[in-house]
Amino acid sequence: MIYLDYQATTPLAPEAFAAMRPWLETNFANPHSAHAPGRAARVAVAVARDQVADLLPDSGDVSFTSGATEALNWAIKGTSGPIVTLATEHAAVLDTVEALAAKGREVTVVPVNSDGLVDFPAVRAAIKPGTGLVAAMLVNNEIGTIQPVAQLAALAHEAGALFLCDAVQGYGRVRIPEECDLIAISAHKIHGPKGIGALWIRDGVTLEPLLHGGGQEPAGRSGTLSPALCAGFGAAAALAKQRFGADHAHVHQLFDAGARSLIGRGWTLNGSRDERYPGNLNLRLDGLDVARLMSELRDIAFSAGSACASGSGRPSHVLRAIGLTDKQAKSSIRLGFGRYTSEDELMTALDRIDAAARAQRVAA
Repeated sequence: MIYLDYQATTPLAPEAFAAMRPWLETNFANPHSAHAPGRAARVAVAVARDQVADLLPDSGDVSFTSGATEALNWAIKGTSGPIVTLATEHAAVLDTVEALAAKGREVTVVPVNSDGLVDFPAVRAAIKPGTGLVAAMLVNNEIGTIQPVAQLAALAHEAGALFLCDAVQGYGRVRIPEECDLIAISAHKIHGPKGIGALWIRDGVTLEPLLHGGGQEPAGRSGTLSPALCAGFGAAAALAKQRFGADHAHVHQLFDAGARSLIGRGWTLNGSRDERYPGNLNLRLDGLDVARLMSELRDIAFSAGSACASGSGRPSHVLRAIGLTDKQAKSSIRLGFGRYTSEDELMTALDRIDAAARAQRVAA
């Protein structure tokens, strides 16, 4: 199997698995208990919290959550006032603000241009005094476009609003701007375990709780933490920091080779070429039947878009937002690669994808 779906999830790093194993096998204590095993578990959680925070701004605290979806819901529902967000945001943001709009909260969804970058005249007009929250994704999960988060945060602050950054695809991969007030992240996008994420909250920012109970986390999030998941997240974060330069150089090399290969054969890149995280190739070939392609290449793992929306049958809202027709959106594939992808694997997969795609045209 050649795995090219890194935006959906990443392979678990051996270092993360090793950090988790003791807390799954023998050290099973509740980290919120006062006895010695509980205190030991609490220390493991504290170490992991510091490791995760080491890739984030200094002026805030990390609260662990069950994942980025919970973190985003907490950040959005825990604030008040009108919300401004972008048309290419993840469903965890767009569906949440839609639910709040149905209850009467004012929401403005700002368009993007054909590269997937925010329409600045539109966002300037939308962020007015009285706005409560501006939410934007750092690295888009479908097309890899990197938004100018620092500039958006500045506009939010000028209007007296908080700025929420969905940094799930960017954490550990690109620099996260200091200007953010709230940052949502997830372990399984950086070679950590599934089932754990975090919300970074700037000092002085308070949120209404999303979950009520024991209030175990620094900002009041309730629920018993898993020391194993925390340890895995921490180890993955520490490894991402250690390998930051090497990982970035590796995905740049893979992107350049992959883009030259398929774009040179008539495929079109979706999203910005320059303002982009290079571990993402979202490409289209007019007339491509993506479902058939995936069926014919079952030993290559890639996607037609966000894993969260797979099987819906609807064209990608991200691709539609950048101006693609439904037909073009349905003729697009997303290839994600990273630390454990070799160039030989990528090029073999691309050759087979291209050959199978062209065979469809011959058959037609």
